[in-house]
Amino acid sequence: MALKERVGTVVSDKMDKTVVVAVENRFPHPIYQKTVSRTTRYKAHDEGNACRVGDRVRITETRPLSRTKRWMVAEVLSNTGAAPASGSN
Repeated sequence: MALKERVGTVVSDKMDKTVVVAVENRFPHPIYQKTVSRTTRYKAHDEGNACRVGDRVRITETRPLSRTKRWMVAEVLSNTGAAPASGSN
């Protein structure tokens, strides 16, 4: 059985070793045929805390790592380019 993969945007990186990834699914409405977009949020394991908010990432299915975490960050496709905030000026 093949592992599922999704591509989405990181919307939260406040947790340790975990990011929340929003994946947008677009499909035509069954009756009206207008394009509908539905967003699903997945919690994904980020071992090195490498992801930042706004990054495009590919996540893959994995064994349950916690009560809600079933995905792992496979690769960072593009960075936002924003450096992390520094406390000193």
